Parts: sequence; structure tokens; C-alpha cells
Amino acid sequence: MRSARSVSIAAPLLATVLLAAGCGRQSVSPPPPPPPSGAVNVLTYHNDLARTGQNLAETILTPANVSGATFGKIGFLPVNGLVDAEPLYVSQWTIAGAAHNVVYVATEHDEVHAFDADNFTPLWSVSVSPAGEVPSDDHGCGQITPEIGVTDTPVIDPAFGAHGAIFLVAMSKDASGAYHQRLHAMDLATGAELPGSPVEIQARYTAPGSGVTDTFDPGNYAERAGLLLLNGKIYLAFTSHCDQGSYQGWVMAYDEATLRQTAVLNLTPNGSEGSVWMAGAGLAADAAGNVYFLDANGTFDTLLDAQGRPAQGDYGNAFLKLSTANGGLAVAGYFTPSNTVAESNADEDLGSGGVLVLPDASDAAGTVRHLAVGAGKDGNIYVVNRDSMGGFNAAGDAVYQEIGAGGLAGSVFSAPAYFNGRVYYAAVGDALKAFTVSSALLAAPPASQSAATFGYPGATPSVSANGAANGIVWVVENRGGAGILHAYDAANLAHELYNSARNASRDSFADNKFITPMIANGKVFVGTPTGVAVFGLLP
Repeated sequence: MRSARSVSIAAPLLATVLLAAGCGRQSVSPPPPPPPSGAVNVLTYHNDLARTGQNLAETILTPANVSGATFGKIGFLPVNGLVDAEPLYVSQWTIAGAAHNVVYVATEHDEVHAFDADNFTPLWSVSVSPAGEVPSDDHGCGQITPEIGVTDTPVIDPAFGAHGAIFLVAMSKDASGAYHQRLHAMDLATGAELPGSPVEIQARYTAPGSGVTDTFDPGNYAERAGLLLLNGKIYLAFTSHCDQGSYQGWVMAYDEATLRQTAVLNLTPNGSEGSVWMAGAGLAADAAGNVYFLDANGTFDTLLDAQGRPAQGDYGNAFLKLSTANGGLAVAGYFTPSNTVAESNADEDLGSGGVLVLPDASDAAGTVRHLAVGAGKDGNIYVVNRDSMGGFNAAGDAVYQEIGAGGLAGSVFSAPAYFNGRVYYAAVGDALKAFTVSSALLAAPPASQSAATFGYPGATPSVSANGAANGIVWVVENRGGAGILHAYDAANLAHELYNSARNASRDSFADNKFITPMIANGKVFVGTPTGVAVFGLLP
């Protein structure tokens, strides 16, 4: 077992155990109910396993009090390294003998930090690079730069062990130039590595049919997608460094309790590429324990077998459903556009965007539909029937619903959010748009949209609300320097409640490329290149 190097650690103390909302050992059906009063937790990317991005227990921030006169930047949490991962939050957690609302921050400098979310005091800080190692270089790829440490959004299980645990994947480089990917399990109260942590991520996969065995090379990959904790298993998915070198699409499962690898799937075992990017969005899951995501340009076998699946098992550029039954990982359904080969050849794949599992909805005939939505570089919104996703049809797409014209006006390098019967998207060069779900279909054109448009990479919205009331949609605009935090009335995106650029001397912050704002207990947390900017009601 390797021990982490501590920058500063509080003494271990018995923690108050809270129930996870939308996370932990049991699967959760979207949308989740709000957590009990006073126990607002954000334990995983975009709040829940469906990746809805909604906090339905926000009782402080409302459309009435979020304005330039009453709301703004109230603090900053400084760290070493870029904050590409979404910050996470646990209410009333015991650290050093006192209960705190805690925000957890992971960085590309291979550090993890815990701060008091109310007075911004550092509680503990730990380096997860073993002695003699440093964060990885960027491999000459500008997508994660200048260093690669913790890119993925971690996942928290407050019911694990004596004090709860935070799980994450960190990349590093040793003195001999070898690269490492490790899965860490850290004490939520102290930051100390738990027994058996970390574990070196290694994998081999033998392709069906050809019998060719591929070996996972940690230097070729980065763990960019947010981690998924589902039924006691932690699911990881890996992306490449740009489109460099030889790589494939790898998904892995680890046992939460032992950190033992339990399943491995190669998405392009007889081909190449097909990695999982998703702008850092998390792998999504439904109540039945199936996993959903989009993978990037890569080999897709247009010759299908008798079950309508790629004959060689290659699923590049696809909307995928994986079964986790019996502890395994297996493709249980998929959709890929009829022009998938041309899209991959043109680097116009689905894998740039994230997935959202929608709440069950009845269609016009009263049939309950189980749906998920995703979009990528072609700018089309694809709504899949999770029970029959549409597969591949060279003559034309057989997907449940496809919205092209009248939908988005640009490519998607972000994830959508859901609230109160609407799906929110902000594509590149496009406005933030709200699409109403009606009779189990997304209605286009959108019900409302913002006046502002968002340059590359668009924006991933998050939503705060008190149940179905006081909905606010939060997005960060990337401007290649000073970012802008926007707040919109969820019922009408033409009504902008707040814009940080309007009082730049007070509210400015440096932007970062793929940022998902996190909202909890009256505050909005925004990752930056040097820390987390905190916004809230002004004193």
C-alpha cells in the first residue's frame, strides 16, 4: 500500500453518518427526492446518477434575491492546479471535532482539499502523488494542460467506513518517465488513504472472435469522465490525449469495499479509438443498474451480427447502454447514426457531450417510456428509448427521436440538465435553451432561450430549486480569460437574474474550459485555474 503525502491533515475523528442522495450502494431512480432539511449533499457529478444537475433542496437562493444588488462573489478557495473536476459537498460533517458544511476540491496538481463551505477555512489538504512522482505532463495535447492529475469528478460515499470516503482517479509520472493511473479511496474526515488504497489501474481484454488481447497502457489515457458509484461498484471510463497514438475505449469496474477490479470492457477490441470524453460529464445510470454514456470517434462495424450488433464488437461513435448484471460489463443496447463512419472520419462524433437519463414519461398513447438524451459534435439531440435504443441502420436513423433543425445551433461539448419537465442545453455559439418534455418527446423549437450565446465549449448548466419552485439555471461562460457566471429564471431563460460581468470589480474570476457549477446551501461554487470561486448572497 502506498501512502499519500499530506500537505495538512486534521486528526481522525468519528464522523456523523449521513445518507447519500443519489449515490452509494443502491441504484437511484431519476429524479431524486430532495434530501432532508439541513442535509444538502452533492456527492457525485451533476448531483445524481441520472446526471440531472438539479439540487431540489435549495431554500436560500430564489429568483427574488439573486440579483447584482444582493448576490455576488463572496469568497475564494485557493488550491494548487486547475480545478477541472466539479466540487462536491457534504453537509454537517465532523472534522477535527466540529461539524462543518464541507466542499471537496480535486485538482490537476494531484491534490485533494477539504474546505469549510461557510467560512472558507481549509480543513485538510493532501497530495495523492506518491513520493518521487509528479502529475503527468500534457502529452502535447491542449485538452488537459499544462499537467494532468485529477481530471475526473470524484464520488463520495458518506456511509463507507468509519468516516465516509471520497473515491477518485489520479494520473502521475515517476522519475523513470513511466506513467501511472491509480484509484484512490480517501477518508472523508482526514484525507488519509484507506486500507488497500491506492490501487494501480491495469487491465487486459481479449477480443471476441479474433482472440486478440489488448493491454491498457496508462500513459495513453486520462480519466476524464466523472466517476459513477453504483451498487457498490465504482465505474471508470478513459479518454485519449487528443487523437494521438494508439488507443481504444476502456470502461472498468472496481469493488468499492476492496478496490479489486471486477470487470473490464474494451469498446473497440478489434479496432481503435472510441474513447470516452463527454466534456468531463459522469457516466449515467438508471434504476435498473444500467450505465449510459457517449463514446467518441472510432471503429464501428457496419456489418452486423444476427442480433443487430457490430459483428466484431467495435462500438466507436455510439450512444451506449451497458448492463452491470452479475458483476459484469456488457453492451446491452446502443444507437449510432447512419453516417457514423463519415462522422468518425471527420472527427464529428457523439463523444464530446454528456448523457442525461430522463424521468419516466407517458407518450400520447399512455405508454410509459424510459428515455435518455445526448448530443455531440453534429449538433443533433438524440433521445433514445432505453428499452430499444435503435442500433445502426445504414438506410436512416431508427432512434426514438432526433432533433436537428429547430434544436441546437452548434456542436455540443457539454452536458444537459433537467428540471420540472424541461431539458436545458447550451451548445457552442448558441443560446442556453429549454426544451419541454411533452408526451415523452422533446418539443422543438425550445420553450425559451437566453439572449446571451456561449462560445466554445458551450456550457453545462446546473439547476437549483426548492422542490418544483424557485428554479434557477446556472451556467459559466468561458471567454478565454475572465469567465462569467450567469443565472436565469428556469421558467423563462429570457429573464437573466444575474451576470457576474456587470460588477467585474467585485465578481470577476478566471475561467476554465469544462466547468460545471455546483450549488448547495445558498452558495454557488465555480472551478477556476487556481481554486474555486464562491458566490452567494452579499453580507
